[in-house]
This record gives sequence, C-alpha cells and structure tokens, in this order.
Amino acid sequence: MEIEKDARSGIREIKHLEIAMDDGVRLAARIWLPEGANGAPVPAILEYIPYRKNDKTLSRDWARAPYIASRDYAYVRVDLRGTGESEGVMLDEYTPRELHDGCDVIAWIASQPWCDGNVGMVGISWGGFNGLQIAAMRPAALKAVVSICSTDDRYADDIHYMGGTMLGDHLSWSSVMFGINSLPPDPYHVGERWRGMWIDRLERSGLWLKNWLGHQWRDDFWKHGSICEDHSRVEVPVYAVSGWADGYCRTVFRLLERLDSPCKGLVGPWAHRYPHQGVPGPAIDWLGEEVRWWDHWLKGVDTGIMDEPALRVFMQDHAPPRGHYAERPGRWIDEAGWPSTNVKRVSFSLGGDGRLSLGTSRCGEPVRISSPLWVGLCAGKWCSYGHPGDQPVDQRRDDAGSAVFETAPLDEPVEILGDATLLLQFTVDRPVAMAAARIVDVAPNGEATRVSYGVLNLTHRDGHERPSALSPGDVYHAEIPFKHVAQTFRKGHRIRLSLSTVYFPISWPSPTPVEMTIYPSDCSLTLPIRDVVDGEAPSFDPPRAGPPMNANIHKPPAYEWRVEEDRATGRMTIRVQEHEGEMTIPDNGLWIAGVGRETYEFDPADVGSVVARLDWTHEMRRDAWHVRTVSETRFSSDAESFYIDATLRAWESDELIHEQQWSERIARRLV
Repeated sequence: MEIEKDARSGIREIKHLEIAMDDGVRLAARIWLPEGANGAPVPAILEYIPYRKNDKTLSRDWARAPYIASRDYAYVRVDLRGTGESEGVMLDEYTPRELHDGCDVIAWIASQPWCDGNVGMVGISWGGFNGLQIAAMRPAALKAVVSICSTDDRYADDIHYMGGTMLGDHLSWSSVMFGINSLPPDPYHVGERWRGMWIDRLERSGLWLKNWLGHQWRDDFWKHGSICEDHSRVEVPVYAVSGWADGYCRTVFRLLERLDSPCKGLVGPWAHRYPHQGVPGPAIDWLGEEVRWWDHWLKGVDTGIMDEPALRVFMQDHAPPRGHYAERPGRWIDEAGWPSTNVKRVSFSLGGDGRLSLGTSRCGEPVRISSPLWVGLCAGKWCSYGHPGDQPVDQRRDDAGSAVFETAPLDEPVEILGDATLLLQFTVDRPVAMAAARIVDVAPNGEATRVSYGVLNLTHRDGHERPSALSPGDVYHAEIPFKHVAQTFRKGHRIRLSLSTVYFPISWPSPTPVEMTIYPSDCSLTLPIRDVVDGEAPSFDPPRAGPPMNANIHKPPAYEWRVEEDRATGRMTIRVQEHEGEMTIPDNGLWIAGVGRETYEFDPADVGSVVARLDWTHEMRRDAWHVRTVSETRFSSDAESFYIDATLRAWESDELIHEQQWSERIARRLV
C-alpha cells in the first residue's frame, strides 16, 4: 500500500467530544478536520458504529480518516449509544433509538461552524447498514451514502438467516457482540463516570442471541431497518460496494436494480473488508475513489464518476481451491447498469445419470439424497473476513455426501455474472428439511473450487413470513437462489452442481435426518451467462492511505481454523480461534487484547449431538486501571427446541464485580 506521509499535515484532531441527544444521553465522537475549517466550512463524512473509536477501530481510522480530511472534509467517527465512551446502553442492532440518534448526530454536524451543511455517511458492515437505514429516514443534511458490505434485507440476506435456515455466523456474531457489549468506557475520556456506565451496560445489554431466536421467520422485527420494504424511501445517491468472498454481495445488485436515486456498484474479489485493504487482492485505491464520490455529491465537483459505467465488478478466473487467497486472478469489467443486457439466463437440465446439460434431460430417474452431517466442513464461513481457512477448500469431500450433476468438459470458456437459480421438484420424508446447492468449477485434475451457493429451508418454499411444514411423500416445487458471482470457467473444465440436505456449519442442521428425492426431469439450473467482447478494461490505482498508527505490538493478531476427526469414535470438531493480538496505543497509553474461540462438535450419526461453544475474553489496562471480561455461550438443539446456556463475567483488577447467567429454551419454528 502506498503511504501518503503528509496526510495528517494541516489536520486538527479532536480525540473526544460529546454530542447531546434529545433525551440527554451524550454520544462520543472523534473528529478529524482541516485546520481552517472554522473559517472555511467543509462537508462532513459520518461513520456511526459500535466498535469503539479510541481503541478497537483506531488503527484502521488512523490511516483512513486523516487521508479523507486532508481532501477538505471533516471526518466524524461516532460510537453508538452504549458503546465506547458513549452514554446509555445498546440493546440490539439497528434499533429505532439508534437510527433516531443518527439523525440527531447528522443535524448536529450540519450545524457546526466547521461544516458547510452537507453530510455524507460511510460505513462497512454495521455502518453500511445504518447508512442505508438512516437515508430512508431522510434527514435534511444527509446528501449521499457509501454503503460497504451491507444489506437492505435484514432477514433474508444478513448474518442471521439465509433462505430461512439459521446461519452458523448467527451464533458467531452473537458471541462477538456479547463480548463487545461487555466493555467499559475509557476513564481517560469520561473520568469517574466510567464505572457506573460500565455496570449499567453489563446489567442491561442482555443476551442478543435470545432476541434473534425469538424471530425465526420474517416478521416486523426484521422488517424494521430493511429498506427493501420500500426502496423509494432512499432519495440520496448511494455507492454500494462489496466483494465476492463477502456475505453481502447480493445487496449491490438489488440496490442498482431497485433504487430510484442515483446508484453505483462495485464488487471486487474481496472478503468483508474496505477495498483498499481488500483480501483476496487485488486491493484498489478505494480512498481515492471514495473522495471522487464525495467531491461530486457534497461539493458539486465534476469528477466524472457519474459518467462511468454504473457497475464495475471483478471477473474471477479459475483458482485452485484454497482456504485463503492472497490474490485472485481475473480482470475488471464494466456494465452500464443492472440487470445487464450482456447477461442471458441459460437453463441446464439435470439427469438421473448425473449429467448437467443444455436441453432436455435424457435420464429422468429419481435421485435420492441423505447427506451426512459432515457435508459443509469444506464450505468456510458464510461471511469471510479474509482470514486463513475461512474460505471454501476443495469440494470433493463435501460432494461425496451430495448428489452431483456435471457437464462434459467445456469446449469453450464460459463466463457467468449474476445470480444462478435452481428449480427443484422433490419429495422428503420429514416435515422440516433444507437443501444446499453449490456451483463448482472442476479442473481437469479433479480439483473442485466452489463458485457460488444457495441454501433454502424447504418449509420456506413459498416465502419467509408464513412457512409451512412439508408432508412426507408429497411432491413440491422450490426455487433456490444462489449468491451473485462473476466467474470464468476455462475450456476443458466442468461445471458441477452439488446438492445436499446438510450444509453445516454454514447452516444449522434440520431437526432430524432427511432423505430427499428429486425428479431431474422437472428440475433445472439457470446460469447467468455473460457473452460479450469487452473493450478496454477498467483499472484502479494501487491502494493508498495515510501513515499507519505506530502502535507498540506485543503480540500480533492470529487466526486459526482446524477440523479434527476422532478416528475411534467418529466425532468431529471444528475449532476456530481469532486472536486480536496485544498492543499498547501510544495515542492514549491503553493496553488492549482480545481473543475469541469457537468450537463446533458433533457425532456424524446423531443430529442431536451438534453443540457449539463460543467465548470471548477482552482485557484493557492503563497504569493501575485494569479490566477483563469473559463471555461464554453454549448452544445446542433437539428436534423441538434450541438451548442457550450463557455466562458473562467482569473483573476490575482481580475482583469479580459482575456475573450473570442465562439458561434459555426456545421452540424451533420449522427451522
């Protein structure tokens, strides 16, 4: 990455400032702005998230915010109510109070002497979500949004549920937030108030996993904050960004298709990261691209960005299957808009003999599938963060427990861009069942790289609001949508469709083992095939940013993903560890460390044996001040219910000052 050494020159930094909300609660902000902004006001960029402006995100913000501020913007990082040094308690994601506060913050920013009244919102993940949600509330000063790795649909396309199945990332994310919510404000900024604020958080933030499991279908809980309920509410321009390895790439295409306001889309090969930090690479000069967007919409400068094609995506070439890629081969392509006239939907038939071919199936014999619990161990995470091991590895093992349909070796390369769909005619022997479908690139040597996938809880075949149980033996039809993707299948490779009744740990297993029978003569796979000769390929400059924070690193971050099999008992275990490292922040003298662990265990012969254990330990200290929190969650199920056993403990120095336990039983609702 190219470092702009003078990015902090001429920038004034306000490390802590408190903004009063209409109910008297004060939110904490950190602000970077040009030295002369009070005399020559500038537009402002707001990032509004819960991840602690003075420690957890500071190293990221340190290189990003001054760079944008040096282009004559005020960059404002605000911690949500109940996080970081902000007062109050955070009770859940994207609450009405959070969004109302966001509108108050925007109004406050626009009224400051250093702001010219024009405000933009930017964010990745949480900040991308609430940027869209607040835009739908139409605060007067908000003029444009950059939404990265986000969703417009909190039920059908978020970390909680996919296709009506409960995602493993639902558990992982609940554990992450369980830990973050346990952290205190820093007395360096809030003084003696810190302890009372901390106790309030510990006692009241609650067990979010219980909240989310109370809403297993699409209801008002999930409709709140889902701008897909009425895209027309968003009237400001939106730049939507994601990556193929991210969990949220589908949002870019829906926003391009459905927003009435100006919209641009960008999808790279990246995981859940800002594009200038993009992994897998190639990373790009995202900060330069972002400033072009702000210059156009907040300053009225003709940067040419809106004259360029509405959609730019990275067309991935074949890559051998790996759990981690430093870089993906491929090329950038342009599309004038979405849907694209360059993409034609082409149907392939499934054969009972395992063939996948154009035209009518030549063999319509029924195909039976009853997948073992280990199908999915090669799948990686629903949302990759670009960590070693969290992307899909060679699919041959998962495919061994699946029904497989495959083309002959391709005579010519084939490119797809968009979302494939699978139409199924099927019967099952249980009232609750799921189907997981994958598109796989099979190389001549047999290596199998997953390209895209979709999962569907078959009780949701007619929608997510009113699922209905399946009658064993009855014939049904269902459509499984796949994640969008751009991928080249090389000449001589095969396109494989793999179908299973289990896909764990991406999706929690069905209540009981299922046998599915599919009828290939009434099934089809539709691929979005792109057939166009591109002109000059678009290009981006290499990534650049301001100087990194000069932290004192005591232990670097580390990530592990391991799958273990006990050959004596057959029991299988997935172990994931994320160590955030240990460092001292010279900006404020704070020492911080955090480590999360996830374990998923099961006996392949017993669906009721699946158990997840997740915990986070966070620690902070400065001089004599020392705090530590441990959050632990155990999750399991039987055919009728989900079970949560959770514990939260907090220490001040060596004294245990808070301990709380939960033991919850929540009925399964066709999940």
